[in-house]
Amino acid sequence: MNIPDLSDPERVALFLDFDGTLVAIAERPGDVKLDPATRHALAELSRRLSGALAIITGRDIAVVDEFLAPLKLPIAGVHGLTRRDALGRLHAPAVDAGLAEAVTRAVAPILALHPGLLLERKYGAIALHFRARPDLERLCIETMENAVAALAGTELKRGKMVIEAKATAGDKGAAIADYLGEPPFLGRQAVFAGDDKTDEDAFLLVNSKGGISIKIGPDESYATYTVASTAEFLVWLRQLPAKLGG
Repeated sequence: MNIPDLSDPERVALFLDFDGTLVAIAERPGDVKLDPATRHALAELSRRLSGALAIITGRDIAVVDEFLAPLKLPIAGVHGLTRRDALGRLHAPAVDAGLAEAVTRAVAPILALHPGLLLERKYGAIALHFRARPDLERLCIETMENAVAALAGTELKRGKMVIEAKATAGDKGAAIADYLGEPPFLGRQAVFAGDDKTDEDAFLLVNSKGGISIKIGPDESYATYTVASTAEFLVWLRQLPAKLGG
């Protein structure tokens, strides 16, 4: 692992994906476990960075809050569609409820035929998980593509064993850019870690700002640094508070 040594807490703005980065991926989204040592490290990092730490996730903000409680951090949810800033203000565009309704109707037949598929509803998005049925990947992709073909203002996001339809507003890179324009992130070097295809726009944004982008796992990526696994990254993360100002 060749992540640069970080030691100046006044210069670092830390952005972290959730699934596959702070927690190991589970078969069902609700089954992930946030280790107490990781939660403690996040709290200490937020303190040492004067609040310049944010979670950048595909999940809804409220769901991540439940995992982090009692810790409450700035969070960008649904791949940047929603964002809670350091002052606790929520930024979220109006979304069309028809997206979830159309996708639910289109996916209902394959959910009925194939146990193991899971539909996850979010603000302005809906995700079809096939981790328990990887043999149905092509069917799931084609079903979601057909579901959104006639829907304006909608995009598909591919992740690890999941395909998601969401409103086109926002992405993870744009969310990080917004944070970097506000205190306490303003004027700091961005450091972002993620593990999935949905993190690539954030890697590109951080790279363009002269920051540090960290890819977890072996897949090809725009990130400038790599870590072999979530477990290895968490070892580094838990050691980071001690390096930031001693």
